[in-house]
Amino acid sequence: MLIWLAQWLQTLSPELGFLRVFQYQTFRAVMAAMTALLMGLAAGPWVICRLTTLKIGQPIRGYGMESHISKNGTPTMGGVLILLSIAISTLLWFDWSNRFVWIVLVVTLGFGAIGWSDDWRKVVNKDPEGMPSREKYLWQSLIGLVASLYLVFSISENSNYRVLELFFTWVQSGFDLSLPPKAGLMLPFFKEVSYPLGVLGFVILSYLVIVGSSNAVNLTDGLDGLAIMPVVMVGACLGIFAYVTGNVVFARYLFLPHIAGAGELMIFCSAMGGAGLAFLWFNTHPAQVFMGDVGALALGGALGTIAIIVRQEIVLAIMGGVFVAEAASVMLQVSWFKFTKKRYGSGRRLFRMAPLHHHFEKTGWKETQVVVRFWIITMLLCLVGLSTLKLR
Repeated sequence: MLIWLAQWLQTLSPELGFLRVFQYQTFRAVMAAMTALLMGLAAGPWVICRLTTLKIGQPIRGYGMESHISKNGTPTMGGVLILLSIAISTLLWFDWSNRFVWIVLVVTLGFGAIGWSDDWRKVVNKDPEGMPSREKYLWQSLIGLVASLYLVFSISENSNYRVLELFFTWVQSGFDLSLPPKAGLMLPFFKEVSYPLGVLGFVILSYLVIVGSSNAVNLTDGLDGLAIMPVVMVGACLGIFAYVTGNVVFARYLFLPHIAGAGELMIFCSAMGGAGLAFLWFNTHPAQVFMGDVGALALGGALGTIAIIVRQEIVLAIMGGVFVAEAASVMLQVSWFKFTKKRYGSGRRLFRMAPLHHHFEKTGWKETQVVVRFWIITMLLCLVGLSTLKLR
């Protein structure tokens, strides 16, 4: 919005030529991060106070870690603070004509609404389980499929009119349409190597990435500050990929697909980073507020959607290795328990407790040790992910 205001002011007075700085994505990215950070820090105490007054406290599962019992009643749904900071900052600083930022905002707020409903049921009904998994998965699938279907054509074309035209072409062709190489699955560390997916393959992969990353971040959000810092780091790296992918010169030099308009996603990534750091101020151990599903589901969905647009789904799995490990630990634990119960009559466990961060707590690691060490691992994985920019 501010970029349009700056352009309008320049037409009124040539003396305001310095406002041309608003045209630079790098400047607006820095300002978006600063805006979200200051907004989150300023509004944080009021939000926490309101959540406490409304008695929106986190219920602790009876079968959870004993050391977490003292956290019972800590204000939750703090993800509302993150989403508001991201949305307002992004709307202020990005170019409203960019369709990619709009779809990421829609996915983020849509998943946030699902998380809000889940958290609300936990609080109002005093039910630690919240929304039934089947219902939550249904709404996640609906948003994920709609977003995936839009992205498969918007990445292939440069305008919404052409996106609509390509969609009808796909329908008229009997749902059999070849896509350009940039819509294929990009392999990191290989120069200009991509596997064609087709429309159906692209939609399925994108759906799995969006829904999977959303739930993976949600499963990681179990300790003070554990999820938000990796989100900030991975989001910052995706912002770099977005800037490079959206710049035709850099994309050609680094053998990356050029996605026109993708660079504007750096504004969103910067706002997410600023909002995440502001939330960490209040979420660091001992936490004054929890993110809740309203924040975790939304942030995970945002990361997945951005990775799809910049064609870095595999790199997202690398940089978000902590998220992948947390989700995998739950799936392995549940699968092994069911298998052994069916075969031996009693369920057995691979880990002392899942998700993975609780396993390390059970082995004797303190909560802060788990959190900081997972941060360090994420930082290392992000560096590996960034290295794929040049190592091709």
